[in-house]
Amino acid sequence: MTHVLAIDIGGTKLAAALVDRSGAVLRSSTVPTPREDVFGALALLITEVVADGPAPLAVGIGCAGPLNLASGTVSPVNITSWREFPLRERVRELSGLPTVLAGDAQCFALGEHWLGMGGESASMLGIVVSTGIGGGLVIGGAPLLGPTGNAGHVGHMTVNPDGDPCPCGSRGCVESYASGPNLVRWALANGWTAGPSPDGAMLARDAASGHPVARAAFERGARALAAMIVSTAAAIEVTHVVIGGGVANAGPVLFDPLERAMDELAGFAFVRAVEIRRSKLGVQAALAGAAKLAWSSGVATAAPPPGPHDAR
Repeated sequence: MTHVLAIDIGGTKLAAALVDRSGAVLRSSTVPTPREDVFGALALLITEVVADGPAPLAVGIGCAGPLNLASGTVSPVNITSWREFPLRERVRELSGLPTVLAGDAQCFALGEHWLGMGGESASMLGIVVSTGIGGGLVIGGAPLLGPTGNAGHVGHMTVNPDGDPCPCGSRGCVESYASGPNLVRWALANGWTAGPSPDGAMLARDAASGHPVARAAFERGARALAAMIVSTAAAIEVTHVVIGGGVANAGPVLFDPLERAMDELAGFAFVRAVEIRRSKLGVQAALAGAAKLAWSSGVATAAPPPGPHDAR
């Protein structure tokens, strides 16, 4: 059985896995992302995963962005020591293998399309709602990466032109309303209290228990997400949306108001028909997408990998 090496790089963790053509994981490992010498930690992780195993044919990387596909460089917001870091070339030099790169949220979407909740969709949007909000589009079974590799940055679509400034340079971005830290920030500013270390999980528990401010925070965030989904669907005609990330673990306190907001904001029939689903693969989706990226790129094999939906 042949394998590729899949890598997922974020501000919180580094993950790697050997993945076969069906999507099965032979072995994997995860380490926290260090503040310094991130590539050194990644090199040790790669060595651990490939040691004494079958030699992979290629490497697929999903990395937090922004990135530049032409140069293979990355500048992740939450990895401050990497600015225009030549990730693709460094991994290629380390592994001696053909290496392909995409954004981590793009890999999330591709992984969910391959092995998760989007397999039958011809036009799918994947959204990661966590510390930030990332997105990826899979059109006709292939990821839509864009000229520089940054297509799908739906977290930085403006949903309120008069809203607060965003660190990206714009105003009223959906991330300012619906990311975990911003849900908590708004709730605290409006009277919610939760001890010395409030977080999104605490906010979700209080919302589920009926706390009015906690519920209002999720209503507000869900409405921003709905506005973004409606706009994306109108522009690209996505038929399915798959949502993952830590905030998605809030369950009904996020998805119920999201459904109500979609009903209110969606106009055209093709926009109203969008089906929203919760991620099936969870934290494994980006690794699966990185593997699919490698298998489908042609650097490992001319044939794309089969998935569970292909047998239907």
